[in-house]
Amino acid sequence: MVTGKSQDSSGQTTKESTKATTKSASDAGEERALAHLLRHGLVLVQRNYRVAKGPRSRGGEIDLILRDRDGTLVFAEVRTRRSASFGGAAASIGAVKQRSLIFAAQHFLRTQRNLPPCRFDVVAIEGEHIEWLQAAFDAS
Repeated sequence: MVTGKSQDSSGQTTKESTKATTKSASDAGEERALAHLLRHGLVLVQRNYRVAKGPRSRGGEIDLILRDRDGTLVFAEVRTRRSASFGGAAASIGAVKQRSLIFAAQHFLRTQRNLPPCRFDVVAIEGEHIEWLQAAFDAS
């Protein structure tokens, strides 16, 4: 974990985690992505849907679940990067991440009475640029 130094109220030098900064950047990116998708006619169903596989095993999280105008349920992963370096935001969603998204989506779909058509989208934010990749990958 990357740390920096700052001074507390007593003037003592303390280490400060950049985790909070990363989390706030991620949250801001998610807000931008949601606003972008809402402007394109999607309707928010749920945010930050989380599911665990077990007590010691990670499951998955879906950043945004939305409904498109045609009724399609959209599972959206939001990735925020300062720049396109190292392959960019969209390239950071590898096979392991896709599997965890699919796992979470399958869990969410079990709560639905009728199974709607579904797709996995990615909203990649690099600096000020937003790219919406519809049907970025599938569950097969």
